[in-house]
Amino acid sequence: MKITDVKTFLMHAGAPNLKSWAADGSFGTQSYSGNLTGTRNWLFVKVYTDQGITGIGECSGWPRVIETAVRDLRALLVGEDPTHIERLWQKMQIAIMGHGMTGTVGAGAMTGVDMALWDIKGKALGVPVWNLLGGKVRNRIRIYAHANTPEVALSLKERGITAIKCGGVSDPVRKVAGLRDAIGDEMDLMIDLHGPPWMTPGDAARLARALEPYDLMWIEDPIAPENLDGYRRIRDAAHVPLAAGERSSTIFGLRELIEHDLVDVAQPDTGRAGGITQMKKIAAMAEAHHIMMAPHSGSLGPVAEYAALHVMAAIPNALILERIEDDWDGRARTVIPHPQQVDGYLKVPDAPGLGVDIDEAFVAQFPSSQNLSVPIGKDTTSYAPGTFDEHVYVQTRLRRGRHFRPD
Repeated sequence: MKITDVKTFLMHAGAPNLKSWAADGSFGTQSYSGNLTGTRNWLFVKVYTDQGITGIGECSGWPRVIETAVRDLRALLVGEDPTHIERLWQKMQIAIMGHGMTGTVGAGAMTGVDMALWDIKGKALGVPVWNLLGGKVRNRIRIYAHANTPEVALSLKERGITAIKCGGVSDPVRKVAGLRDAIGDEMDLMIDLHGPPWMTPGDAARLARALEPYDLMWIEDPIAPENLDGYRRIRDAAHVPLAAGERSSTIFGLRELIEHDLVDVAQPDTGRAGGITQMKKIAAMAEAHHIMMAPHSGSLGPVAEYAALHVMAAIPNALILERIEDDWDGRARTVIPHPQQVDGYLKVPDAPGLGVDIDEAFVAQFPSSQNLSVPIGKDTTSYAPGTFDEHVYVQTRLRRGRHFRPD
């Protein structure tokens, strides 16, 4: 079997329901026609073979840019045997190497291709991808949803969701206290603290101590991802599980977080971590340190979600999968079939390969129009008063009494 072609399918995806999204601001600051807000794009890849077997994958990181990278990789792949996945991954990596570190653009491109290769191999052998990864550890994957208010959290609870995550770059302790009071102890609760602006390590350590009483499953991205030394300071300050890793790619990008035990939960993004090949390796690295896996999926489309289900079905240290419960209604129409959700869990697919395909005609109705913006609006309270137009990357928190206390 030989690869005959590689094609891309880029679409402008609608933003999730802002009432349920965890961020303090809007999902991007641009607006478009067709009820599409924000700048979220989904990029799908199809790999074709001379035996009529086609594989589907998804790339994330910077989809409009990654599409060019995938098209560049096409020449390396046509004529190759798609079942030799590891060799092709290595071939793509050394081809990209001359441009510098792999990064999320290079890894995002390799991710979509790699995912499609696993899909082809599963279809060729007549087995689901999880079977190729060692077989099932579990038949269903627990999910968590996003809630920024008690009302949304309680609505999710009524629908069977057992875990929620909020965003908290402004007023985080009050937000967590209100949510915990509303949902009680039956639901797990997390908070995502990613910027902008990112907190300083000192502020993050102070906040972690303040959040200890609320028994969080984790504090996510409390500081900028490149500041690994800051994680040690937070670790020493508070006994709260830490989670990170969505902005890094491959085993090399997450190595220090894992090997230095800086996090309790690794969160590689299923669309830009380097593919199923790398997700399996990252999980093994994490397992050796008793670190759990909770793949990032907040901005991803439904094909990457399928890939995450296969990986999490086959690894022992799978914790939970991120899912936007009230996403754009076009999400379900983008893929065939839509994953089955029951009582806060997604069923692991049993069809050969990934068990999913895209509706190409539907995808074509939403051409990409923008893929970059300032991620929060001026009306949010994330930045200190009067400093929004500075657009700084890291900022010390002011009005500290309000920021670090629940009352």
